[in-house]
Amino acid sequence: MTGFVRLSTPFADELEDWGPWPQEDLVAGTGQQYGRLWHDDATSGLTVGFWACSPVTARIGPWSTNEVMILLEGSVTIDHADGSTLEVMAGEAFFIPKGTICAWRQAGDLKKFFAIHDDSSGLVATQPDALHARKIDFGAALTPTEGPASSLLLGAAPTCHEAVAFTDLTGQLTAGIWAAAPYERKAVPSPRHELMHILEGTVTLSDGAGREETFSAGDTCFVPKGAVAGWSSMTPVKKVFCSFTPKA
Repeated sequence: MTGFVRLSTPFADELEDWGPWPQEDLVAGTGQQYGRLWHDDATSGLTVGFWACSPVTARIGPWSTNEVMILLEGSVTIDHADGSTLEVMAGEAFFIPKGTICAWRQAGDLKKFFAIHDDSSGLVATQPDALHARKIDFGAALTPTEGPASSLLLGAAPTCHEAVAFTDLTGQLTAGIWAAAPYERKAVPSPRHELMHILEGTVTLSDGAGREETFSAGDTCFVPKGAVAGWSSMTPVKKVFCSFTPKA
């Protein structure tokens, strides 16, 4: 993939059969899985895609990757080793840090977008028992953050705010909420991979070569590192973001 892409629920003939949930991890159900990848980089360990699964209850154990998810259909309960649970419904976003001791439990069919970082750094959380799956709070209090470089702007500088909900141990993967006043930015190569899910407002992305795509509340987009993308928003925009900046 060389350009930005709109993520949408794939048709059945666009999905790969990823098989049932591993038998050794099953408590109940079969967990038949189907999916599609838009990005799969073995070097950095980053994958971005779509996943669908039939009802399943899994055994409790350590989550093997860092994963950020946007739930499209269905619901899931994450059971933690300490007895606490996280209930996630369609329309919500959440993350599970690598090493979290938990189990996945869904009573019905489920569909989601995901960004996974298969971290091979060897870094381990100092308090793994304290790790929990958590929602990305759409109503979180936002704090001022630096906006686009002035050299990239086509007009006045916007005010920008964010609330970072998660940063992985390597510092490469971050997720949270970001908001900005209307602004326009030149079409330049993206310095990072970014999955963005629009919560409020409308933005048009352009590749500098004639392609334009408009994204509004409820739409999801993935911009790979190096993809040329300009930004033009006539209204304030608020989004869920999951960005990955590979270390050299």
